Amino acid sequence: MTPPMAAPAASVTAPSAPGRLGSPLVAQDALHYLDALGTWRDQRRAELDRLDEAALQSPDPEAFTADILLSMALWKAVADRHDLLLATWDSGRVGAAERERLATLVWGRLDTSLDPRLAGAATSNGVPGSGSALAVSLPEACRLSDALAASLRVRLSVDPADADVTSRMRSLRAQVERIRDLAASEPPGAAHERADRLLRRLDGRVADLASRVQRGADVGGLLGPLEGEAAVAERDLIVGASRRREDARDEARARALRTELQARGAALRDLAARCVAAVHPAPRFAVPDVAALGAVPQEPAAVDAYLARLETVGRAMTLAQAAYAGALERREELSGRLEAYRAKATRNDAGGAGTTGAATNGSAATRSAEGRRADLAELYRRARDVLDHAPADLARAEALLAAYQAYLGSGPRAAGREGPP
Repeated sequence: MTPPMAAPAASVTAPSAPGRLGSPLVAQDALHYLDALGTWRDQRRAELDRLDEAALQSPDPEAFTADILLSMALWKAVADRHDLLLATWDSGRVGAAERERLATLVWGRLDTSLDPRLAGAATSNGVPGSGSALAVSLPEACRLSDALAASLRVRLSVDPADADVTSRMRSLRAQVERIRDLAASEPPGAAHERADRLLRRLDGRVADLASRVQRGADVGGLLGPLEGEAAVAERDLIVGASRRREDARDEARARALRTELQARGAALRDLAARCVAAVHPAPRFAVPDVAALGAVPQEPAAVDAYLARLETVGRAMTLAQAAYAGALERREELSGRLEAYRAKATRNDAGGAGTTGAATNGSAATRSAEGRRADLAELYRRARDVLDHAPADLARAEALLAAYQAYLGSGPRAAGREGPP
């Protein structure tokens, strides 16, 4: 169930002051008065702010200046005296002396400093302005503030229920100014003309409502629809501006990605040419040409499609680069393995030559070792020739390396012996 709307706050009136001058206040009465005076102070300040706003929006703001300034001065004097009362009250820790001091602060003289512009003037309420101060008691200052506020409400045609109208009108004006800024940022053309017409319509309706309020008309039923239309207009303009910024970012990203892929494609074609010249069989991946996509379009939908095609080109280039680079790396890996096998064969020969030679002294084992070295040297030479030849036959090189590895692992030092870790 929708909760009921809060009723507008009624105009506040000052509480009755307890006791009299020279007699200590009753503690309970003092507590109630301080609470009520604090509430009056806060609500009266909010009411004065609303009245000041209404006066500024009136056709003749200067006519209300004296009463507004005097009301503010009275409120400030009462608020300062309330602070002194609270300090004396000290959360209820008061004796007879403190309660008598409270009575003096309530009923004693309250010097209300006036704005210099009020010097020698008389307010519309008949209160003569002095050059410096208005000497009244705290209850008198509160009653005078009540009277001034009531007079201002009548003259400005503002009752407590109109406070919400004033606030909503102020919000509407601020919203129209935001719409004005958003409309100015619309690109030239039909969109800008639509936004300009919308702004003029909203601005005119807000001005009409403001003039109705000045004449005292009830505009409560007109505010809601206008607030809804203004909110929708501002939302649509914000969304449109956001989409334009996003479209501009997409177009800039498409241009940057196109430039990047052009440079990457040129480098990839060089890599592919090196790979085809260096190894066989070489991968056969086509390198996409970004120029075939044409220039970056300007329409948002076309830019989105163009970005999708650029991403497809980028993925194709990634696959081609991996294939060509992998083939070249394979050749380098085979070359490194061949050199490692040769180093192992050299270590085996160096480790077994002295022992075998001393034990057999030209025996058949020595001749077998020499033949083995010659076979390994021939396998190395053939594998080296294949890998150094351009383009290198990777299948033949792998077969020769497999033979070299197998021959190396089947020697006499390999049988029945584990190598070093």
